[in-house]
Amino acid sequence: MIAIIDYGIGNINAFANIYKQLNVPFVIAKTSDDLRQASKLILPGVGAFDYAMQELENSGMRSVLDELVLGRKIPVLGVCVGMQIMATSSEEGVKLGLNWIDGVVRKIDAARLMHKPTIPHMGWNQISPKQDSGIFAGIDCEQGFYFLHSYYFSCANDSDVLAVSEYAGEFPCAVHRENIYGFQFHPEKSLTNGVCLLKNFANI
Repeated sequence: MIAIIDYGIGNINAFANIYKQLNVPFVIAKTSDDLRQASKLILPGVGAFDYAMQELENSGMRSVLDELVLGRKIPVLGVCVGMQIMATSSEEGVKLGLNWIDGVVRKIDAARLMHKPTIPHMGWNQISPKQDSGIFAGIDCEQGFYFLHSYYFSCANDSDVLAVSEYAGEFPCAVHRENIYGFQFHPEKSLTNGVCLLKNFANI
């Protein structure tokens, strides 16, 4: 059972609709009790880092998520800000992140871009996998995924970078450590590639 974590931010229904189409069992988790039946987790998110962390803490699910992800090693997929709060900290705010993967969320350097407007990075972009992972099985990397962000996850360890993309230089667009996956792009907005990726995650 996949638990789509509803802590007040993120496009919950878009993920739910895709899993309905795929006939994959899921639950929308709003409480700690909802999480306990999960075999996999999806952590969506939009907006600012500090706001996302505060809303997750307010939800009462933070400690159970740590238990499931770090203790029981339940697979988890973070999307956009849901990925960013997996880091240690962010240049965007002052709150500490979940610290599931060592790294700092940094702002895209607009000075390295030639075209205006430059921020946020919005639209489709290709990706280049850095690890051989089943999560990308059947993915058209040239078509890529849909992005909408002003910050990116800068990993402390190169081994945690799952894929990169290009915008103001190369940046990590996907991270992975053990049972933890994070994607800066939006699979729920990325048509066939996004559906394929979410199906792959369900089959891990």
